[in-house]
Amino acid sequence: MKDLTKGSPIKLIIAFAIPILIGNIFQQLYNLIDTVIVGQTLSVKALAAVGATAPIVSLIIGFAIGMTNGFAVIVARYFGAKDYEKMRQAVAGTIVLGLATSAVLTVSSLLGIKSLLNLLDTPKDIMDNALLFIRIILLGMTFSMLYNMLAGILRALGDTKNPLYFLIISTVVNIILDFLFICTFRMGIEGAAYATVLSQLLSTVLCFRYILKNYPILRLKRRHFKFKRSLIVELFSTGISMGLMLSVVASGTVILQSSINGFGTATIAAHTAARKISEMFMLPFGTLSVTAATFSSQNYGAKKPDRIKKGLKQTILVSWIWATVCIIISYTFMPIIISGITGTSQIEIIQTATKYLRIDTPFYYVLGILLILRSTLQGIGQKVIPIIASFFELGGKIVAVSYLAPTMGYFGICITEPIIWVVCTAFLLISCIGISKKISLISAQS
Repeated sequence: MKDLTKGSPIKLIIAFAIPILIGNIFQQLYNLIDTVIVGQTLSVKALAAVGATAPIVSLIIGFAIGMTNGFAVIVARYFGAKDYEKMRQAVAGTIVLGLATSAVLTVSSLLGIKSLLNLLDTPKDIMDNALLFIRIILLGMTFSMLYNMLAGILRALGDTKNPLYFLIISTVVNIILDFLFICTFRMGIEGAAYATVLSQLLSTVLCFRYILKNYPILRLKRRHFKFKRSLIVELFSTGISMGLMLSVVASGTVILQSSINGFGTATIAAHTAARKISEMFMLPFGTLSVTAATFSSQNYGAKKPDRIKKGLKQTILVSWIWATVCIIISYTFMPIIISGITGTSQIEIIQTATKYLRIDTPFYYVLGILLILRSTLQGIGQKVIPIIASFFELGGKIVAVSYLAPTMGYFGICITEPIIWVVCTAFLLISCIGISKKISLISAQS
């Protein structure tokens, strides 16, 4: 366990973030490995099928993971306040709400997935593969949510290393299963989906066994499941807030995908490759935002607003350093990277994917502020403002599909997110002026 309320904020933030970053990289490798193997061993159509489902998977599973992150914020707050009895009750509530949410999402998403793919104008030549792939992923969604729930509880207590170890093991297994199912058993795109689900199941089992054996502070008794209504409301509202925040953003990506689908299979494949690289680039920003949520939540519980402000500034500075690295890579090696991922030498695909990344990456400085500030607000109990910012992002993507894409083509898609990042960040910065004064009152009340 690691107490983030004492010591140098920047040292604690970096030490806390590095294992999360490595873990996020391995989590992304689940998808990237599938993409590379599918692109290299199957076909461009199979790659496009995976790409056409990616935004939908991000929407549904992203909401589930967002909720578990919200639950972990409450656990971290009680841990920071040293109120361990309420912390255990929050963990018990997390388990009940997490399982219930997973069951509802699995059933509802499976029932509606074909209609959603049709609504997004998924090309007929990739529809069967897209349905096959996403249905298997959705059936295994509970394993993904359970792992993230358990890992979130450990992170709330400052433990970021052990969830990483479990992810490394499961990723290695995923690679082995990918080659076994796709290359040896010739299971096609179905094999890639099964490999991902089974490896996620393994990471869940490993994490659960570790907590039972090594964390007596998390051992629950029957009384911990007798919640007060106020705790359930607190958990659910924070979980819904973070889940909505991620799913609203992902909804905009799904809407963009409907427009991209209209540009044809080659553009879908190019955008799929570009988004995979973009997701890898954005991992440190996501990692820093998760770190900011836990850091701010623990210090909010400990009534230390000055540490929250200092940690926020230092976290943003780290994000700017990474943004510079992304820009350099994007403008030097990107065509080679695109070709390696897609397994194609088609100039159209390589140039389209490269253009997308070279337009987006210079705006990563703004993106870093947006993600870190939004998570910090969640950490101090500000649930509404981050959701409003997310709806701004959704509205911007609707405008892009309605006006920019029809008039400017794929270039309109490329400029959409940078414009949205600037608008959302400006809104958050203005909102934070009043919130900064509000949280400073914590010191006076303590």
